[in-house]
Amino acid sequence: MAELLLGKGYCVAGTSRDPDAALASLPPPLKDAVEITVVDLRSTESIAALVHRVRPTEIYNFAAFSTGRGMFDDPVAMGDVNGLSVARMLEAIRSTDPAIRFCQASSSEMFGATTESPQREDTPFRPRSPYGAAKLFAHNLVSMARTRDGLFACSAILFNHESERRSPEFVTRKVTRAAAAVCLGLQSQVELGDLGARRDWGHSADAVRAMWLMLQADTADDFVVATGIPHSVGDLCSVAFGHLGLDWRQHVQSRLDQARAPDHTQLVGDAARARERLGWAPSIAFDDMIRGMVDHDLRQLKKDISQARTGKS
Repeated sequence: MAELLLGKGYCVAGTSRDPDAALASLPPPLKDAVEITVVDLRSTESIAALVHRVRPTEIYNFAAFSTGRGMFDDPVAMGDVNGLSVARMLEAIRSTDPAIRFCQASSSEMFGATTESPQREDTPFRPRSPYGAAKLFAHNLVSMARTRDGLFACSAILFNHESERRSPEFVTRKVTRAAAAVCLGLQSQVELGDLGARRDWGHSADAVRAMWLMLQADTADDFVVATGIPHSVGDLCSVAFGHLGLDWRQHVQSRLDQARAPDHTQLVGDAARARERLGWAPSIAFDDMIRGMVDHDLRQLKKDISQARTGKS
């Protein structure tokens, strides 16, 4: 998102629990262009002070405890950060400048055990985890701020969005990094959960572009952001290992004890509203995204090996 906004001439201020780590993760051209500061998302005063000082025209909220196997960890903290912090942000907007436009990163996990597929903006929500429930609480707050208070507040109902910057504990990056490591002889196997689990995986660059378009629209609304094409974990492995000329079946072991709770409904999004109203459509195909992630991990591992050898010598 920072890259997108800077490319459009914005001044960008971001928040992080660890500003040094956040800056280190940015590509070199962005390090000096983005202001990153600490803000306590559990403090109404801290959020209000930041909004009052920066006085932004647009706010994009990505702050949340992550999904994956940790969706049931520490539900109290998850409810506070993923849910109540959005109430604090909206209150800061009301008290500072109601003209500030706000976009919340909602989640397909809000649909949970829905019986309808594909999912649209009006599909009933049935979250199955504290993560999904907290996201739904925030999602509803955004809707109320828009309808009751007249704020320009939107929720992007994001389905899985990936890139080479995804944390290694997520399955996409776990697979692409393992493929690169196997290719370099650093490991021979990777253990995964349910290889048949299917997700609607898109690229994070497409997701943030949709969010930006949402805040440029004439009227505020919520939008599903998805590719509409599900792929299995096995598909992910096939593309990642196949990109390096490897047979993934020789290197991937399925451990059902590592799997998430079984999915009763396939989570796949219908982004028709975004296409019709925003002119948005995914621009990066699944296979190209995974190959790009593999190439990134291959370069990074080669760099790590080279640095380790130089250090030893």
